[in-house]
Amino acid sequence: MPRSRHSNIGRQPSQLRIRLVPPITVVLGSMVTALPIITDYPILPPMGLIILLAWRLIRPGYWKVWAGFPLGLIDDIFSGQPFGSAAFLWSVVFILLEAIDRKAVSRDYWQDWLIASIATVFVLLGGMLIVDLQSNMLRLDLLVPQILLSILLYPFVARLIGAIDHWRVAS
Repeated sequence: MPRSRHSNIGRQPSQLRIRLVPPITVVLGSMVTALPIITDYPILPPMGLIILLAWRLIRPGYWKVWAGFPLGLIDDIFSGQPFGSAAFLWSVVFILLEAIDRKAVSRDYWQDWLIASIATVFVLLGGMLIVDLQSNMLRLDLLVPQILLSILLYPFVARLIGAIDHWRVAS
C-alpha cells in the first residue's frame, strides 16, 4: 500500500525546529518590551525571562547552564537595562536552577510556578538595584504591579510553551 503524502508515521521531527524554536521564542519574548507602550511605571512583565523560565522548567535538560548569558544580553538590547545586567541575573538564575535540579527528586506544577515567581522577583529587584541603588530602594512599590502581573502570567506562558514544545518535537 503506498504511503500517504501526509502520513507522520516513521517521520522524525526537524532538527532545525528542535534546536531553534526555544531560543527564538525567548528572543521574541524579549522583544515585547520594545513595544511602544507608554506608562508612568514599569508594568510589562519580563516576557523573555518568563518564557526562558517556562522552557527551563518544562525541559530541564535542553538548556546549558551558560545559556542565560547570551539570551540575557539579547534581552538587555531590547529592555533598555544596562548592558550585561540581564545576562548576569539570568546566569545566576540558571546556576540556581541547576543546583535545584541536582537536589530535587521531582517537581510539580506548583513548585515550578513558585520557582519561576521567585526567579522573576529576583531578576526584577536585581535589575532595579543595578540601575540605581539609592533612589530606587525607596520606590520598591513601583515594581509591585509588574511583579504581580509576571507571577500571574507564568501559568499561561507555561501552557503556551508546553503547546509549542509539543509541536516542536512532533513529527
